[in-house]
Amino acid sequence: MKLIELFDGTLFDCQMLKNLLENEGIESVLKDEIVGARSVGLKPGGTVKVIVADTDLLRAQKIKNDYIRSLQ
Repeated sequence: MKLIELFDGTLFDCQMLKNLLENEGIESVLKDEIVGARSVGLKPGGTVKVIVADTDLLRAQKIKNDYIRSLQ
């Protein structure tokens, strides 16, 4: 199993995506979560990353894409 970065964004967006993934049975972890919490309002975009297993990547990408579309 290899770990893959699925998404790079704000702490809020990464937490939301992590919850959506978990609802579909996909395990994920947040990388740099503490750094992201400290940088709220300081850096546009994101510093937090959502990491998933390569075996879940295709399903996770669909969920990520759906989430991104819901923001527009």
